[in-house]
Order: sequence, then structure tokens, then C-alpha cells
Amino acid sequence: MRETSRTKSPDKAGEPTPEAAEAAEAARAAKATGATRAAKTAPGAVPEAAPEAAPRRRQARGERRIAQLLAAAAGVFCRTGYAAASTNAIAREAGVSPGTLYQFFPNKEAIAVELGGHLLQRAHEAHGRAFLPENLNRPLPELLDAVLDPVIAFNCENPAFWALMHGAGIPGISQEHDELHVGMLTRVEEVLRACVTPTADGAPATEAELTHVAHMVLGIVKTSLELILASEGADRAAYVTELKTVLFRYLDPMFTTLPPH
Repeated sequence: MRETSRTKSPDKAGEPTPEAAEAAEAARAAKATGATRAAKTAPGAVPEAAPEAAPRRRQARGERRIAQLLAAAAGVFCRTGYAAASTNAIAREAGVSPGTLYQFFPNKEAIAVELGGHLLQRAHEAHGRAFLPENLNRPLPELLDAVLDPVIAFNCENPAFWALMHGAGIPGISQEHDELHVGMLTRVEEVLRACVTPTADGAPATEAELTHVAHMVLGIVKTSLELILASEGADRAAYVTELKTVLFRYLDPMFTTLPPH
């Protein structure tokens, strides 16, 4: 549910509204500018460059606060899901007032979009490490390790990614997630096209059949990731092993030769 503008009023702790914070910042900037001008007009004053340290410090503080709020949102989204999350819960998780949160994000949708963008970028980086061209030279068990390990590690290190990308009613990032899925499907098809022998028993003989196999591989991975993320320690490791075993037994009859390089 989209949060109403009533939640943007000053909080009980007296936190200023975004407008008040901006006005205060403008007043401080004007005061600093006036002091600088006065110094420059004093007898014998030496012209100086405009001060930049304070704005840079303010920018750094703002970036740290945004990172703090995004980390808090990640924790809340993981525990409650996006639909049940609220800006008040995110503010409590971050240890700040709701007024402070509203200085950076107007609502939880904006937080989800910002967090989702960061996580999608990291997901693309993890997939890039998984599908390196040199991995195609590996035997199937090593190929599965090389491809699956970065993907599994990313999801385990960023559980909010799963909560956002597979939850209901997530705004603003569904298209990007769909594009990520299509990219993964394309990469899996490229691996199959390079490594699968069409004449092998059960191997795809047409492009349509190859796409079906790629969809099946991604479906197995997605279902297994739910079990992996819901477990810890030895249980998690066991599910990772089972995932690789299932994919090996499914793909091994098709991988009769390695592609020439």
C-alpha cells in the first residue's frame, strides 16, 4: 500500500521535515557565504578559493546515512516481506527517526527501488563471474562449481535480493528483474549450445528443445535456492551438494564432448 503524505509530518522527537531541513541547510550556506564575502572585503585580505570541505563532508554523511537506511531496509524486507514492511520499521532498524528517513526517501517504494537497483548491479557482477568463457573448458562437475558457486554465494550474502525479486507487489524493479532472468537464460543456452552433443541420448536436437532444457536448469536452480536460503550451516551445504548432483545427472548424458578452443 502506498503510504500517505500524513506520514511525512515531523515525528514526536521533533525531527524537522525535509523542507525544514533544506531551509536550515540553505541558511547555513548563506551564512557561510556571507562570512566568506566579509573576509574577502576586509583591508589587506588575500583572495581565497571557495571552501569545499564542508559540502564534501555533508555529502559523505548523506551517503553513509543512505547506506545505513538501505541496509536496514534489506533486513526488514527479509523478515517481513515488502508488503508488510513500513518506513517506521525501517527507521527503527536503522536507529533513526522517521523524519530522518524522509529526508532521503519519500516512501518505502523509493527505498525498494534504490535497494533493488544496487542488488541488481551486484547480481549482474556475480553472473559475470559465473559465466566466464574459460569455464567452458572445464569438465561438467567443475563447470557446475564455477557457474553455481558465485550465484549461490551472491544470494546467500544478499537475501534481500530474493525477497525483493520474488515477492509480490514490488514496484519499479520487475522489468529489470525480468531482463536479468532473460540474460541468465541466454547464458545457459550458450553454455548448452557449446557443450551439448546433439546426437547424445536425450540431448536437445533443436533450438526449441535447447531452450526447454535451459528453462529446466533455471527452474531447478530457483527451486533449490529457496531451500538453500531457508537453511544454514551443514543443511545449506547439503542442499548445495544436492543441487549440483541433480544438475550433473540431468546434464551429463548430453555433455559427451567439450567444445574445441
